Amino acid sequence: MRGRLAPGERIVGAEVLHGGITAEMRRLSVGAPDGGTRDLVLRTFADPAFAADAERLLNREAGALVYLAGTGVPAPGPVAVDAVGAHCEYPSLLMTHLPGETALGDRGLEARLPLLARQLVAIHALRPVERPRTYGAWVTADAVVPPPGADAGAWAVAADVIRGPAPRYEGRFLHRDFHPGNVLFDVSGARITGVVDWVENSWGPADLDVAHCSTNLALLHGPSWGLRFAEAYEEAGGVLAAAARERLYWRLLDALAFASDVRSVARPWRRAGRAELTTRAVEMRLDGYVAALLDALG
Repeated sequence: MRGRLAPGERIVGAEVLHGGITAEMRRLSVGAPDGGTRDLVLRTFADPAFAADAERLLNREAGALVYLAGTGVPAPGPVAVDAVGAHCEYPSLLMTHLPGETALGDRGLEARLPLLARQLVAIHALRPVERPRTYGAWVTADAVVPPPGADAGAWAVAADVIRGPAPRYEGRFLHRDFHPGNVLFDVSGARITGVVDWVENSWGPADLDVAHCSTNLALLHGPSWGLRFAEAYEEAGGVLAAAARERLYWRLLDALAFASDVRSVARPWRRAGRAELTTRAVEMRLDGYVAALLDALG
């Protein structure tokens, strides 16, 4: 996919969108010759730290958006991609703009939880003819570094859980970064209007997507909410690993990966209005969530 604006269209405005970690996001207002306008979203890899991965990541997301356009999942539509920065200043992907806003506050979470779960079940029900790449783990047991002040003994036990080989699983199409910051809701909060950021889409166990959303919920709203999401997913018809030890493996594989990058995770949440989510506060919630996962196993 290459693509471009329609003849006579031009960019008449731009707004920075907050929330991204690896890329810059902007909403572009595009004017047409007849006076009409439409909004598009531009993902740009301007940070040199991610330049080496930009082509691979942008082409991966562009391919996912092409596929998702015919599925009923509310994802952006692809417009144009310049994965190597041949025409743009930096490698970029242009896509349609979806209505709605992220909902990161505690208020209304009880009602949003089943909506998130049902949406994730719908994503996992997709069966692309061409499977995406197999998921990649974001941490290894030997690379786990507990947050300052964390229970070192509990974290050592948690690291041992993910030290062995991954459990067998039935593969599913994964978003791989599904969490409240990548889901848009209408103004009432009663309907999901979009799921964005498909850069990490892959093939793997449903448990891994559930684990990632659970960790984010635990850090945003408290450990108990992280524990509740798996139940909501199963109530929505999703199927997780049968054995408790296998479920624990996937949840810890995700949770332990957050320890090395809490600062980057917390920053966009504060920009979105959650000023109380300092790096230290999120570290404490992460420690509490890991302890709660281990306690749940018994």
